[in-house]
Amino acid sequence: MLYLTMTAPAAPRPRLWTPSRVLVTRSAAERPHGQRILARLEAAGVSDVELLRSDRLPNLRGDGDRAAFMRAKDTLAVVVGAPSRRRLQPIPPSADWRFDLAEGCPAHCQYCYLAGSLTGPPITRVFADLDEVLAGLDAHVGRGSVTTGTAGRGAEGTTFEASCYTDPLAIEHLTGGLAAAVTHFGTHDWPGPVQLRATTKFDDVAGLLDLPHHGRTRLRFSVNAASVARRFEGGTAPVPARLAALAALATAGWPVGLTIAPIMPVEGWREEYGDLLDAVAALLPPDADLTVECITHRFTPNSRATLIEWYPRTRLEMDVDRRTTKRGKFGAVKHVYPRETMAGLRSWFEAALAERLPQARLLYWT
Repeated sequence: MLYLTMTAPAAPRPRLWTPSRVLVTRSAAERPHGQRILARLEAAGVSDVELLRSDRLPNLRGDGDRAAFMRAKDTLAVVVGAPSRRRLQPIPPSADWRFDLAEGCPAHCQYCYLAGSLTGPPITRVFADLDEVLAGLDAHVGRGSVTTGTAGRGAEGTTFEASCYTDPLAIEHLTGGLAAAVTHFGTHDWPGPVQLRATTKFDDVAGLLDLPHHGRTRLRFSVNAASVARRFEGGTAPVPARLAALAALATAGWPVGLTIAPIMPVEGWREEYGDLLDAVAALLPPDADLTVECITHRFTPNSRATLIEWYPRTRLEMDVDRRTTKRGKFGAVKHVYPRETMAGLRSWFEAALAERLPQARLLYWT
């Protein structure tokens, strides 16, 4: 008699970005982290790597046409950050302080938050002075107003956000910067409690699982309703793959998180977001250290113009007449959902999270 042994299908290998062109400035090539990046690029088989004679990048702006955009989007630059970058900035509501592993992202999210924040061609710049940046973080421990000393989030310690202007996991196979930061946070003798925070839309976590994080890094996965992810999140890992990576980290003892963003009241949104939360609940171990951050869709006049230029065929709703104008303390304009829509979204999410993921802590709603 013939017996057949059934095995579960192997998980698909993560899709890794390979830039078509890499530019490395002179000072970046001299830094230890820059040299580690060069070794990774060689191991990854990236062939077009240009070592520049100076610290100035060539003109990458082009003529502003679609081809120039795509060339820039497919370019990686390894640089040394300006001295002003060492002066950390607060980044509410996420963390006390922000430091940057990189600027830019190879993904093609049609609502991209970076469109209104970064100027120039959309290349991805990786900072080779990471060792110096990490060495300078001690001075900020015990300072800050988002988590440090607060009643709601004081247990997190002084928090440092590393993904404000990039998706670090999208480029980790080429840079190793996220692993270096995780290891530093986990093993360094800090003057007080700290936490490294990063968020991603990718799933290549195999190289992170065994790092000595010691509970001091929380990796969050940016997720969305199925129809939103399918229409507007090009070049990212599928949401089921992100959730599998979330579960793998949680099972390995990592603090993890969900960044549900940008929340959109699309047709059938309750069912789609409900399915998303149910999928998370089915995958996570019951003792997972899980946080949730909820961010509704918003845009600025500048980001709207840039996104339409980048993605002229987008079907993303950015109708100013259907939004409420919100002004920051310095007069900056954001177009957000009307109050009634926001209230309906928030009440549903708060109830659904309490029911479906009762162990999760909702850090903020915005």
